[in-house]
Amino acid sequence: MENTMKRSIGTVAGALCAAVLLQLAAWTPRAGQGGASLPPDKAARVEAAIAATMSRRGIPGLSMAIAKDDAIIWQGGFGVADVENNVPARASTVFRIASVTKALTAVAAMQLVEKGALDLDAPVQKYAPSFPEKTSPITTRQVLAHLSGIRNYRRGEEERTHRYSSLTEALGIFKDDPLEHEPGTRYTYTTYGYTLLGVIIEGASGMAFPDYVRRRIFEPAGMQRSFVDDIHAIIPNRARGYTPRVYAVFDGAWRNASLMDSSYKIPGGGLVSTAEDVARFAIAAQNGVLIKPETFAEMSKGRQARGGEPTRYGYGWYIDGRPGREPDGSVWHGGVQQGFTADLWILPGRRFALATLTNLEGGRILGLETLANEIAAIVLEQKVGS
Repeated sequence: MENTMKRSIGTVAGALCAAVLLQLAAWTPRAGQGGASLPPDKAARVEAAIAATMSRRGIPGLSMAIAKDDAIIWQGGFGVADVENNVPARASTVFRIASVTKALTAVAAMQLVEKGALDLDAPVQKYAPSFPEKTSPITTRQVLAHLSGIRNYRRGEEERTHRYSSLTEALGIFKDDPLEHEPGTRYTYTTYGYTLLGVIIEGASGMAFPDYVRRRIFEPAGMQRSFVDDIHAIIPNRARGYTPRVYAVFDGAWRNASLMDSSYKIPGGGLVSTAEDVARFAIAAQNGVLIKPETFAEMSKGRQARGGEPTRYGYGWYIDGRPGREPDGSVWHGGVQQGFTADLWILPGRRFALATLTNLEGGRILGLETLANEIAAIVLEQKVGS
């Protein structure tokens, strides 16, 4: 009986993988808008690189958008957005963008700094009075740069299914826990810190975080298919997420992703979007639409912990330091959560941005960074990374 079940699972997995490969022929590339577009020969090379990565890593569905000189020059969808119903992934497919969300939240905070509504060096209680004082004060600047000492997940906490009615309620998960270290002395990545940042944004703006992001980020950037990841909402073209049946073995034997309600971490990993919209955000963050160019430059500087230790993280961005990335001038954020992996990479000096979204949970082992380097080399006609 057991052997029969194993053969059955293997047959189904093989069929699903074959279905994806067939869907690669049904990709939906779209030229850029406003007259900008990728030349056909380069587009063909981009498509071939994507198909090779998806086949090698067993990725069900993928969408990508390329921006150059403040315009989307190419975008496309490959594979399947819903394996069980054989729904093709398209340029308009909506994916969870996981921790790429942090970049949007950081820009939201810096908008308020520009308006004088948010003091980065004031204690966080000025804007989030429900967060208790600790043995040492925490500032918003430290929260932005992951220097606050606020803890990250404990085992099993990422698969929360409880529905939180507000970000203030979600603070209850961690607000009474001791800090992992004195604020400012060490870099410790924390999604919970960005939940607090969302509460700070609410206090400084007088708006609920989802409303603020919609009105101050999505609308001015032209992000028409971006939403809070509400598991109860009907979101057109939303992809279903998958995880490898055996983690880290990407052979096309997928399982439906674990259940997760991201209402506890909307500012740190609770948005859904399309690759086009994420690329539009990258453009708007740099060209003065969302924040001043000098503010983007300030966000894109790596910080230092007290004592001089460099962190290679700015405000909502990783700065350089990623294997295979360009050694200097690279600004990026990746994300992985139940069912999805996302990557946004910007080369400000080259006015280039690349957004890649997939519906397979796997993180960096999926090779999206390597794929990004291949695409950049094609588009920019220059070797990028190593």
